Amino acid sequence: MATRELKVFCGNANKELAQEIADYLGISIGSAEVKRFQDGEVSIGIDESVRGADVFVVQPTCAPTNESIMELLILMDALRRASAYRITAVVPYYGYARQERKSKAREPITAKLVANLMTTAGANRLVAMDLHAPAIQGFFDIPVDHLPGSPILAEYFLSKQLKDICVVSPDIGGVSRARNFAERIGASLAIVDKRRPEPNVSEVVHVIGELQGKTAILIDDIIDTAGTITQAAAVLKEKGALEVYACCTHPVLSGPATERLEKSVIKEVVVTNTIPLTPEKQLAKMKVLSVAPLLGEAIVRIHEDLSVSKLFS
Repeated sequence: MATRELKVFCGNANKELAQEIADYLGISIGSAEVKRFQDGEVSIGIDESVRGADVFVVQPTCAPTNESIMELLILMDALRRASAYRITAVVPYYGYARQERKSKAREPITAKLVANLMTTAGANRLVAMDLHAPAIQGFFDIPVDHLPGSPILAEYFLSKQLKDICVVSPDIGGVSRARNFAERIGASLAIVDKRRPEPNVSEVVHVIGELQGKTAILIDDIIDTAGTITQAAAVLKEKGALEVYACCTHPVLSGPATERLEKSVIKEVVVTNTIPLTPEKQLAKMKVLSVAPLLGEAIVRIHEDLSVSKLFS
């Protein structure tokens, strides 16, 4: 496979990240036009030959989610019809991942629907970061490389040399992620027990673990409306935490998120650039870490038929 030409293309969802990845690889982004027809439909034009090439399409399916998904699907369809040897969808943020099962009657499973669409459009492989539900890997009948964001976040917090750290999972479902993160930085673990009376609304019930005199680090895969993370931070301070940090892989930051984070007791919010942040979402207390070296190295290893899991061993 390494003898085949490696090419990287991207849509409009996160051009900055795609450029960083291309810079890491020492290549230029493939020439393509991703525009709109007058009626709003996506117009794609591939302006160079991809015949026999090993092609990687960098496109997180973030807001505007439906636009980003359609760009990805049409890009892959164009590349497949142009005789690309292999097409790998590099989707740092996988939209619709929070609808991965039926929690009540007559609900769709959109995470599976999107998986079907990607495969039908021409994806031969998927690279994603911190899927909201790891079981989504099983929705695909193609190879999936699921990359964790915790090593990047852990490296940053280790560089800060904080003392008496307690890593906190903001809900029961994130315990495995928080435990892995705690092991990486040599910290203790606590869990926030919460309930969701309705979507995008959460209530903290109680905290499992000792926070008195600790530096607390809340870790999640996504910060969406920031209700969960800011409520949890306030409770941790009440429980005796000296400082509270928050970190996540995917800064969705929808609705009142930025205002809530700005007014919260959280000292610093650490995120990655899987999703591009508009100027109004870039807070003074926010640190953005790049995932480009990780994704770039994963692309190199896939292209050269090497182990991707060795990146984290």
